[in-house]
Amino acid sequence: MKVIKMNDNYDALKLDNQICFPLYACSKEIVRMYKPFLEGIDLTYTQYIAMMVMWEKKETNVKSLGERLYLDSGTLTPLLKKLESKGYVKRERSSKDERNLVVRLTQQGEELKKKAVCIPEKMMGCVHLSKDEAFELYSLLHKVLSCVNEGEKDA
Repeated sequence: MKVIKMNDNYDALKLDNQICFPLYACSKEIVRMYKPFLEGIDLTYTQYIAMMVMWEKKETNVKSLGERLYLDSGTLTPLLKKLESKGYVKRERSSKDERNLVVRLTQQGEELKKKAVCIPEKMMGCVHLSKDEAFELYSLLHKVLSCVNEGEKDA
């Protein structure tokens, strides 16, 4: 493992000294590795993670879905329109509050889950981490994500 050393004022600007770069590169490469599996079910990675939430929740409002996925409405709206055009979700105004847009999983969306259930295991086969290493990485990434979110709230 490489240890970050700061010998002069400009060492902080070296790519190898950035924690954000391996996070960025890993994220990009992991999403790329998903592509062949997701093509088999005609989803992009972002559509896939939205469907994961829908499989779990069955119904949610757009605001909650965006918060869960860390997506803004400019990204989420076209994504949901595409999933709706594929027949996987249905968007409609809440009967309780017209300002609230609700997303519901359709029967076709529920059936897609059967095709997607093998994808996480296939991905674990590509990453080559033990269960303990995967859990440790997951925990650390969520800790970083939590710290970043808390920092934004404090700013």
